Amino acid sequence: MKKTILFFLSLAVIISCNEKTQKTKNATLQNQEKTHSYKKPEVPKVNPAQETVENLKILLPKEYRDWGKENEADVLTNDWLDLYEKGGKYYLGKADFKITRGFSECSGDSTRIINSKTNTLLLIGHSRLAKGEIKTVKIGKNKIWPKEKLKFYFGNEEYTLRAEGKVLSSETVSTDEGEELYQNVKDYKLYLSANNAPETLFLEQESFNDTFVELLFIGDIDKDGKPDFIFGANRDYEEERVILYLSSQAKKGKLIKKAAEVAIQFDC
Repeated sequence: MKKTILFFLSLAVIISCNEKTQKTKNATLQNQEKTHSYKKPEVPKVNPAQETVENLKILLPKEYRDWGKENEADVLTNDWLDLYEKGGKYYLGKADFKITRGFSECSGDSTRIINSKTNTLLLIGHSRLAKGEIKTVKIGKNKIWPKEKLKFYFGNEEYTLRAEGKVLSSETVSTDEGEELYQNVKDYKLYLSANNAPETLFLEQESFNDTFVELLFIGDIDKDGKPDFIFGANRDYEEERVILYLSSQAKKGKLIKKAAEVAIQFDC
């Protein structure tokens, strides 16, 4: 009888010790969980201007094909802005346009045609840009071939556009403006620098099919006192592609950044 009582007393002590040990482990784990608990990282606040530019869209007053039930021209609204030329000067104002329906005999697609009432260079879906006259730079040449440079002044700063690339062939071609040099280029790169600051590589194109990069515009579109650029960069003769670069969106140490691009295909 005494042995039985002693056995149960010993068993009770063991169970009690195990329970205390388990409670101690649980408490330790809880403390560790509190110490190393996961905290949801704070989402950095987005700069409103940067957020807007990420959604920035541009269009040309051209014909756009339907792709199923969608058409690129459908995004154009009365809130868009119009970069246009009048009397040798450039202005940013409210877009004044009309969209009509059309049909492409070439591709067999229905189309939407943007008809602008001004001499539009670019339609910009960015309502935060300030309207008014745009300070511009008169362009001396619109093509910068490999090993060539184009220098210009904006404010008190001297800027240089410099091109690199491999010239495969050269020839003289006839255009509406007369005869001019045309080169077949691959691995084209275009750089921008200001005074003695490091260059910014901002445009690269591996190859062209009877086309080349053209400088269409230099001016302060975002009105930050620095030049912005619009380039035509058709990769193929059956494409019209335009790229907008803004200085206000450039990262630290850079001069400009691509803000938007539009490419219109008219192949058959």
